[in-house]
Amino acid sequence: MGSGFQFLDIILFAMIAAFLVLRLRSVLGRRTGHQRRPENPIARSGSPRDAEANASDNVVALPDRARDANGVDAAFEGADESDPLAAGLIQIRIADPNFDPAGFAEGARAAFEMIVQSYAEGDVKTLRNLLNDEVYGNFSEAIRQREANGETLETTVISIKSAEIVAARIESRTAFVTMKFVSEQVNVTRDKAGEVVDGDPNRVTAITDLWTFARNTKARDPNWTLVETRIPE
Repeated sequence: MGSGFQFLDIILFAMIAAFLVLRLRSVLGRRTGHQRRPENPIARSGSPRDAEANASDNVVALPDRARDANGVDAAFEGADESDPLAAGLIQIRIADPNFDPAGFAEGARAAFEMIVQSYAEGDVKTLRNLLNDEVYGNFSEAIRQREANGETLETTVISIKSAEIVAARIESRTAFVTMKFVSEQVNVTRDKAGEVVDGDPNRVTAITDLWTFARNTKARDPNWTLVETRIPE
């Protein structure tokens, strides 16, 4: 009789445990090893996938903005085409009607923070999605050398004072847009023992970067990638 009750207790506890596992999975989710890669914040808007998402969310689509015979958005009317920047943006807009300078600048700002942080953390998986082959090779090699020396880099982006487009052009079917970022950062490199070998954890430094992003306007992939980094001369 006692053994029978003991058997029922085991079954009851097993049912409770199974219930708790299911509840945890529903709340926390499961990692399957096939999670989506980190999303590139500089992606062309207005893709069919975006349209489907808007429809499902009951978002009312605004009418297309007026374009002239060349397909240039009305927002560019009055732009001085003798200005290389304005001319470059117009050419990119003609090649890619979904290109929006303001939206691009906002995405580039987010990408800047993501790339800076991923580089400091040695997150090459995230960097792979945001950089072209050459820049990725340079970044990953620097990370490899840092790790080989037993050093760690601590980077904190305190603020981005400005993020503006300073150059734009199109070559063949590839668009290039250069952003000027002025940020305030704290950068510290430590050795194996945790001692500071470069930088100052109590010092905020103003840094100016010029980053160039590129995208094939004829490709289905909406993502822009970082193709060059430099500092102003």
